[in-house]
Amino acid sequence: MSTDKNSPWIPLNFLALPEEKSNLKNSRVVLLPVPYDSTTSYRTGARDGPMAILRASYNLEDYDHELDFDVSQVGIHTTPFLEPHMGGPRQMVERIEETVHTLATPDKIVGLLGGEHTISVGAVKAMATRYPDLSVLYLDAHGDLRDQYMDTPWSHATVARRLQEICPLVQIGVRSISQEERDFIRQKGTPTFFWDSDDPELPVLDRLLPLLTQEVYISIDLDVLDPSIMAAVGTTEPGGMSWSQITWLIRKVAERRRIVGFDVTELSPGEGPTACSYTAAKLVYKLIVYSTLWQRKDSAESVLRSSALPQG
Repeated sequence: MSTDKNSPWIPLNFLALPEEKSNLKNSRVVLLPVPYDSTTSYRTGARDGPMAILRASYNLEDYDHELDFDVSQVGIHTTPFLEPHMGGPRQMVERIEETVHTLATPDKIVGLLGGEHTISVGAVKAMATRYPDLSVLYLDAHGDLRDQYMDTPWSHATVARRLQEICPLVQIGVRSISQEERDFIRQKGTPTFFWDSDDPELPVLDRLLPLLTQEVYISIDLDVLDPSIMAAVGTTEPGGMSWSQITWLIRKVAERRRIVGFDVTELSPGEGPTACSYTAAKLVYKLIVYSTLWQRKDSAESVLRSSALPQG
């Protein structure tokens, strides 16, 4: 096999970008694939999600017509896959925390490709040390507010509970909770928006935004989407967001807050059609576009200031 640099290799990274658009130094976005699903309690396979997302991303256009922007221009670095820690979920959370803390520098946005939703805990723990004013926007069909599940506090069913112990958390998209979680929401006042909207311009936006701090981490379990477009998850739940609703919501948050990190979790590619992997990859793509809005805006304003004619 030829090793000539001009051979048509396909890089194993998001969008299959060449070195000049994917090296760590010049990238504004860093994607961390985490193939982990140790605490899955129903349908397994989320460990295959990161690879499925990367492969599907090869077929995305670099150009985003919505914002008239080539997303590859921000620079997107994809790290090697983070090896699961077989000592248990708590050790895995600690491994993720250490890794994300290293990657999350002020000039970079870190996105995790899951893997089960438990990976969010390590990421948010790391982000909270970098951004003391952090809050989490948590999109999920389930409450995930149990204190323990299957005899462990480190589970896909306890993620939101652990996150709200770290920083303010707002849930949206919930369609299924236990009585224990209902009682917790009432006792603690955890902001929770149950999903009962068919309007793509979500009426909850005016109530949602004041609950978020200026720096926001977005955590997405793909089962927040309607099963008609996202069947490839561990625990499907009838109803859910449409593509237009979730992208509209994320964009509106990005226009008013600074997104400093995100994750997309719970894709189990074997549980649904290949279109689900493509949809997940497209959602990651949109998160990259929206989360870098403030950086592009700051850069544009800086250029305008430097090129302005002197006054007086």
